[in-house]
Amino acid sequence: MSTTQSERLRALLGPFVSKKGLDLEEIDVTPAGKRRVLRVVVDSDDGVQLDTCAELSRSLSEVLDEADTMGGSPYVLEVTSPGADRPLTEQRHYRRALGRLVKANLTESAGGGEVTARITGVDDDGVDLEVPGVKGRKPTSRRLAFDDIAKARVEIEFNRKAAEKRAQDGSAADDETGKEEA
Repeated sequence: MSTTQSERLRALLGPFVSKKGLDLEEIDVTPAGKRRVLRVVVDSDDGVQLDTCAELSRSLSEVLDEADTMGGSPYVLEVTSPGADRPLTEQRHYRRALGRLVKANLTESAGGGEVTARITGVDDDGVDLEVPGVKGRKPTSRRLAFDDIAKARVEIEFNRKAAEKRAQDGSAADDETGKEEA
């Protein structure tokens, strides 16, 4: 049983990524003309700063040069954080998306279909969601086990902060006067 290049790279680079307090999310080697691109995707609960990617890139470059895991042909090393549209596949992904709007496709055993809702809680077994109300109805709570989710992604919200501010302003009424607080 032989190990793939991706598995060897993960075994080699994983400890260095962990030392930086990051999670190794993905390793991908793709051809790009006469070269290859080695893309290393890292993340953390606090996100990943550009300086962290640059520092990690220098460290991983040294490790790769010493180990010769990429072989003799030229390659480009790219260290990056996951994009906003990456799939949510691990519990930590859902935890990091707490408070965000997600679209989840459900498994057939869970009734199939699709749910778009805000993550309000995450534990070892699944996620708690707030499903927005339709046509003036109040939002409802829903619980999904991880096994019930076939695929999920964070939905990009361009006006999220404005909506949150309106919600906060609307609930800031003074009990005695009925007037909004400044």
